[in-house]
Amino acid sequence: MSKPLTEQELHNLAMNHVGKDLEERGFEFVAINSKLKKHPQFVCIDKNSQYFFVLVKAVLLPDNPSNYDVVWMETFKNHAREKDAKVLYAGVGLANAEDEKLPIYLNEDYVLEYEGIQIIEDNLN
Repeated sequence: MSKPLTEQELHNLAMNHVGKDLEERGFEFVAINSKLKKHPQFVCIDKNSQYFFVLVKAVLLPDNPSNYDVVWMETFKNHAREKDAKVLYAGVGLANAEDEKLPIYLNEDYVLEYEGIQIIEDNLN
C-alpha cells in the first residue's frame, strides 16, 4: 500500500519546484529553510546583489495556490524592508493525479499547479 505524503513532504516537493525555477532565473542561494511555517524558505541574491526573501506555500488543489494571507504578508514585508530585501511569493498547488479527493502518495503521479513567482510590492498598502 502506498504511503501518503506528510505536510512536510508536500512542502519539500513544492520547494523543489520553486528552487529549480529560481535557479533557472539566475538567482544565487544564500540560505534555504525547508521547515514548515519558517519564513522565508529561500534567501537569494540576483546579479545586482539585491536580496530576495522567497516565501513558498504548498496547497492542496482545488484551493488557489496564488492566495496568501494579506495581513501576515504586511508583517513580513516590514521585516524584508528592514533587511533591504524584496519579497517573492511562490504558491504551489498539488493534487493526486487520479482523484483530487485522495491524498498524494509517495512515488505516484501528482498534479502540479504553479503560475510562477509573484513579486510582492512593498510600497502598496
